[in-house]
Amino acid sequence: MIIGLFDSGIGGITVLHDALKIVKNADFLYYADTENVPYGTKTKPEVRGYVLNAADFLISHGADILVVACNTATSVAIEDLRQKYTIPIIGMEPAVKPAVENHKDKRILVTATELALKEEKLKKLITRLDAEDIVDLLPLPGLVRFAENLMFDEQSVLPYLKDALSPFSMRNYKTVVLGCTHFIYFKPVFEALLGPDIDIIDGNRGTVNKLLATITDLSIPLEGTNQITYYQSGSQVTDENILLNFSSLMTKLNDMDK
Repeated sequence: MIIGLFDSGIGGITVLHDALKIVKNADFLYYADTENVPYGTKTKPEVRGYVLNAADFLISHGADILVVACNTATSVAIEDLRQKYTIPIIGMEPAVKPAVENHKDKRILVTATELALKEEKLKKLITRLDAEDIVDLLPLPGLVRFAENLMFDEQSVLPYLKDALSPFSMRNYKTVVLGCTHFIYFKPVFEALLGPDIDIIDGNRGTVNKLLATITDLSIPLEGTNQITYYQSGSQVTDENILLNFSSLMTKLNDMDK
């Protein structure tokens, strides 16, 4: 079985990393749309076009299941994908539901890209959970730029986060939701800044659990070696330096798990 994942850039590597831990004996295609990153500052029609192009490419290269490893792409185009293709398609959802269940009379801060925060998909989720009065929204586009430039060090990122969070009295919050897969690389920086009393959560676990459940429910045979083939905007990655960067990102995520 071949699982195709795509994102605007390297954010979806965090989903791939989690999928590798629970889905065994599958092969993976990872598509980073580096020519068009970031998605969060683009228009909806632009993002929809990028998403359909990425999906076409992965399915033409044999993907049996598609994982939209990008919250912005999911919010804009998941229904278009499901109408166009017959293969299973798994999307991302900010972890607002577990945050609401855990809020304990304190507020929730949902961080994501500008476009994802504006979309009806998120608004409907918050309304469905009757959480309009306890959820605040914060776009953090700078984190996408930091991630794509492989700038993860606290010295670079901490001043940006401090400034972005300065309008919020964080003692009133219980949970910060990382609603963009790029943001997950910065979980240690959030933890250093906010301390142990604020939970930092993301939607990756729910996505990979849904992926595994879909494979199980459809009885899709797992016949693979967990081989990963990387693509950037339609071209297979063969450059050793770029492949090394992807490997380094996996190592970073493994270190964060410890």
